[in-house]
Amino acid sequence: MSQLMTLALFLLAFAAILGPLVALHEWGHYIVARLCGVKVLTYSIGFGPKLASWTSKKTGTNYRISALPLGGYVKMLDEREGEVAEAEKHLAFNNQHPLKKIAIVAAGPVMNFIIAIALFWVLFLVPSEQLNTRIGSILPDTPAAAVNLPKGDKIVAVDGHQVQTWEEVNYRLADRMGETGTVAVSLETVNPKVKQSATDPTAVNATTDYRQASQVEANKVAVTNVEVPIENFMQGEQSGKDTLTSLGVMPWQPHIEPIVGQLTEDGAAIRQGMKVGDKIIAINKQPVDDWLAATRIIRDNPETLLTFTVLRKDEQGQSREIDLQIMPQGKKGNAGQHYGQIGAGINPIEIVVPDDYKTMVSYDPMTAIGKAFAKTGQLASMTLSSMGKMITGKVGLDNISGPITIAVISKQSFEISWEQVLANAGIISLSLAVLNLLPIPVLDGGHLLYYLIELIRGRPVSERMQIIGFNIGFLFLLGFMILAITNDFSRYF
Repeated sequence: MSQLMTLALFLLAFAAILGPLVALHEWGHYIVARLCGVKVLTYSIGFGPKLASWTSKKTGTNYRISALPLGGYVKMLDEREGEVAEAEKHLAFNNQHPLKKIAIVAAGPVMNFIIAIALFWVLFLVPSEQLNTRIGSILPDTPAAAVNLPKGDKIVAVDGHQVQTWEEVNYRLADRMGETGTVAVSLETVNPKVKQSATDPTAVNATTDYRQASQVEANKVAVTNVEVPIENFMQGEQSGKDTLTSLGVMPWQPHIEPIVGQLTEDGAAIRQGMKVGDKIIAINKQPVDDWLAATRIIRDNPETLLTFTVLRKDEQGQSREIDLQIMPQGKKGNAGQHYGQIGAGINPIEIVVPDDYKTMVSYDPMTAIGKAFAKTGQLASMTLSSMGKMITGKVGLDNISGPITIAVISKQSFEISWEQVLANAGIISLSLAVLNLLPIPVLDGGHLLYYLIELIRGRPVSERMQIIGFNIGFLFLLGFMILAITNDFSRYF
């Protein structure tokens, strides 16, 4: 696929997801303004030069699509922006009661909240078979390994919040980004005796095991609460890793023999002598018995020389060990993370998930709407918490993303499934709502702050103070956009 075609697909995916969200945000402002008796002069999707427009003969509103699809605006009749005929002064925005102004301004973000809730509701209605939260493996040298979390236990709560899916586990862990302390993980097992050694103070390594001796047995099911220590979670050396990898717990994954089935012609592996049929048994003297374990080591060591020990059969069928020096090529992932790649793969295999690791997730309409509201509230809280951590320095500013990241995520979601498209659209809509409600002049939240002050004082904030605030807000927003776009370029280029 040509670079031009790839760019076109990114732009189309970006417009397909962000365009409707912006249009509906502005429609919220527009429809409430009309209901409040305010005359709307322009309804624009996008900024800058107009690409197409139409003017209603009935209302006089000019509807347009503009060149820059990074937002939109609704321009209302306002004496502060031009002369208004005496007969239309009652239709001007500036002459409305503060409560009407607040309703008009708040309608945009509220519409984005409604969209997010509606999209999440649809997704909760769709039955899906998923991996349950039973731990498939524990990664070495991670917080989970430090407290000996057992493979096969099911995670039922994180920090006191019940979880049913790995997505919910992810969100609860992501809320701890940048923090130091402990993550409370509640584990369920069907064999209480297995747990006893962990809570027995006389057991080996009891002094380094953070398990609390609080088990509840019912129908041969025990729940154990474990305090997993974290330090600067997902930052520093863990930066760029996902939540589960950072904690060290992985869902069920198939056991795949680390036998090379495919080699790319330009890969580092074939250049350094690896052959189809080689079985990787160690990397840097670390034993390897699974393909996924080998790929994790490779991905975590871009541009680092590694020693691969492989078993190779000769023409007589005799196996012998061979050491190969291979440096994984540094690559950038779709999320901008750096990873290593040697250009080796396995032959296709059939994967069967054990019943113990599967669950069917399905909700009735009323339960689904409750789940949708809860998820929206949780993600909004996480967004505000992350902003606070950036201000205090717990989380790096490199976590801020801009339009390029939105375009990349949008294209990826279209390549995965319609459910992923709706999920990402819901998250983006929620982000638009939260960001727009920040009390920064230029944004909706800044306008709301002015009109709340007007409601309390009984008179508007002076034009001079508003202009000063808008100038400061504009500079802040400009700096934010420059930072976001700079981060995007550092991730993908």
